[in-house]
Amino acid sequence: MANAITQVSDSSGIRVLVVDDHPVVRDGVASQLKSCTEVSVVGLAASGCEAVAMCGQYRPDVVLLDLRLPDMAAHDVVDRALAVSPRSKHIVFTAFPEHAEVAPALAAGACGILVKEISGADLCTAVREVATTGKLTLSGPQPTTNMITPREYDMIRLVGAGYTNSEIGYELNLSVNTVKDYIRNVMQKLAARNRAQLITNARSRGFL
Repeated sequence: MANAITQVSDSSGIRVLVVDDHPVVRDGVASQLKSCTEVSVVGLAASGCEAVAMCGQYRPDVVLLDLRLPDMAAHDVVDRALAVSPRSKHIVFTAFPEHAEVAPALAAGACGILVKEISGADLCTAVREVATTGKLTLSGPQPTTNMITPREYDMIRLVGAGYTNSEIGYELNLSVNTVKDYIRNVMQKLAARNRAQLITNARSRGFL
């Protein structure tokens, strides 16, 4: 697990914690935020565990949270971080706005999502807005009825691991027919004609 850079000089103004397991992304976001008026980066975390610990230590106003961390689902990070720092506001920051984890993270208390292609100026605006109002109007795509559900994500994950329908059913305590229905639905959503194409399309969209 990468080590977090725990404290970043000034802690006045809107205090932000950046959470991302990729050092280049983490440092790049921190650099962009340093140019924002009234915004200061109080810490950088590379994992969910580090994020929760640093929320308890620094009580940031805003947490920029990567959706895909190596040790913990985003919704668990939000839930645990709010338990130790109830006033912190979370923004899911992701390159994959259609990922199955988006909806659970929002349900756990995240204020909204931002796509990582956002400009530095818009990122600053979003941080200020969330810190001030607790809401995010400048946001990425929100979950829709065509979005991959958590259960469908389980199907993608297990198909990608080479499981048969029977093995998936055993793993998830579902009937084979139910598994077939889920896989058929997720193939339709990802425009896949077979399991191989499902894996390819899921990988290209960040699900694997």
